[in-house]
Amino acid sequence: MDSKLTLKLDKFVIDKAKDYASTHKRSLSRIIESYLRSLINKNKKENNDDIEISPFVKSIATGVKIPDDFDIKKEYGDHLTQKYQ
Repeated sequence: MDSKLTLKLDKFVIDKAKDYASTHKRSLSRIIESYLRSLINKNKKENNDDIEISPFVKSIATGVKIPDDFDIKKEYGDHLTQKYQ
């Protein structure tokens, strides 16, 4: 059941939020509702101490273990050096 809510916000924020909603083809009300829902769900999960991993994330897990001493910046630098030799 939808109910009406009146908010008092800065005009600049409202204008920018409307632009954002328009470019993402969503209503400002739905964006605000989604945000508030995420806050509610976040609080529930913090109290649970359980993190639910989505099926999509589970499906892309490779099982590859990365060593603790792995230096990603060095490896990427080496990769770029080889690539552009």
